[in-house]
Amino acid sequence: MKLGLINSAWAQANKGTAHGIRRTAAIGFDAIDIFADPLDIDISERVLIRKECEAAGLPVTSVACVALGLIDFNPSVQQFHVERCEAYLDFAYELGAKNVLLVLGEYIWERQVIRPQEQWLTAVKNLRDLGDYAAKLGVQIAMELEPFKLSLLSNVDHMVHFLNDVNHPAVKANIDISHLALAGVQAEELRRLKGMAIHVHISDCDGKVHGDLPPGRGVVDFGPYLREIAALGIDGTISIELEYSSEPDHIEAWIHEAYVATDNLMREAGLRG
Repeated sequence: MKLGLINSAWAQANKGTAHGIRRTAAIGFDAIDIFADPLDIDISERVLIRKECEAAGLPVTSVACVALGLIDFNPSVQQFHVERCEAYLDFAYELGAKNVLLVLGEYIWERQVIRPQEQWLTAVKNLRDLGDYAAKLGVQIAMELEPFKLSLLSNVDHMVHFLNDVNHPAVKANIDISHLALAGVQAEELRRLKGMAIHVHISDCDGKVHGDLPPGRGVVDFGPYLREIAALGIDGTISIELEYSSEPDHIEAWIHEAYVATDNLMREAGLRG
């Protein structure tokens, strides 16, 4: 598998898009994920991202999208977010990316007032429609498992159930190792995602709250998860996700540390080299 970086890590250093892409390549990454909302950036930024990635020799694996409104109870809000996700899929196509990483969101009002099943069915319908749109572009959607109590996709069982309900070849799973650890998901459960997973996130945490730390700075035991991922035979990228550095002025050292640690872990699991 390739080793990638989500470019949002560089935002903490306030160095600009081009700087982050160039330094990602210089450190040695094989690929890059882009975290940018196509509705927030102008055409010059879009072109800049594409040209800088091409010049650096960094293929874009994924474009990250948080679309919590896809499961809102207001049809108008849902429609906006469907159209927004379509814009993300267009952007991914424009960048030559393989997928849009999609964060779906959580049940509202603590699963009260509105029946949870209604939100679930709303998500299924909207993802089927987005799957059709993605398929026309030759792009896939990778659903992210979130480790929070009210997340619709909070464990492997929910992910498998959701993907089976959507039943669309363009809608697959992302595996986030830190999220699995936080949710108490055992590595062996990943076997249920055979043929369903297309993308991987890696970061560390303290075992209690969401962290996005360089591997080795927390408590996650990566070996079992990476061995199970290797057995899945995913033709994709393991992307490092780093946020909220305690020393944002030294973010490049943080990213380099994460690169070295992840490269070593991947080699030990037979995933790189």
